Amino acid sequence: MEAFLQAAAEFVVTDLELKAEPSAVTAAQRSLDESGLLLLGEVHGVRENPLLIRALMQVFGLTSLALEWPDDLAPAVAAFLATGTLADHPQLWPGDGRITAGHLAVLAECAAAGPFELTLFDGAIDAGWSWSQRDEAMAARILASGGIGTLAVAGNAHTPVSHTELGAPMGTYLAQRRPGVQEIRINYCGGYFYNFQPARFAPTGPHRGQIRLYEHNDALVIDLPSASEAVVPQRSQPCPPVHNAP
Repeated sequence: MEAFLQAAAEFVVTDLELKAEPSAVTAAQRSLDESGLLLLGEVHGVRENPLLIRALMQVFGLTSLALEWPDDLAPAVAAFLATGTLADHPQLWPGDGRITAGHLAVLAECAAAGPFELTLFDGAIDAGWSWSQRDEAMAARILASGGIGTLAVAGNAHTPVSHTELGAPMGTYLAQRRPGVQEIRINYCGGYFYNFQPARFAPTGPHRGQIRLYEHNDALVIDLPSASEAVVPQRSQPCPPVHNAP
């Protein structure tokens, strides 16, 4: 915990030079106006993800954020935002990159700046639930929060607003209840991330070398030219004891 909090304290919260094309801003604002929501699909474990969240909240003047973090963490995170002290909790340590040192730094800045509403919308699932049932439950938690003007951030498998090969993503359930909601998908043009282990994005070819929000084939996209690996809390799981046969 000490090392993780130190990494959060050392994370420099800076303004990203996000170039937002007018047509994309108009489309994203329409999503907020019509549905009260804007979705952001990420790959977990990228250092720049919380800075992109911050940039979008600034562009659209948002003070409500929903994250794909376990809802059991809500009391601990609320206490951290109020006091700067984060209590240890088993669900801080999944290692999949959803939770990073940069997120803590950005959340602390948001809370200190004024009114700020945070919803954590992942949660326990019943045995035998399908992938789509988990996504339906996540959508229900976002809707139950009642937030209007909310940026909801999840892994990019969950944010499409139409069916995919995995089934019905969270975005489809939100679109049923909040027509007009749209997804912004982050396009990682290269670089590194951490998802249980260090990994690398395959280069996606030539790009403009700038962080850019734009429309492409009626979809909203942010190009991130180069991603860097985030500081992700992860604890190794103890090996089960070995019992020698008599």
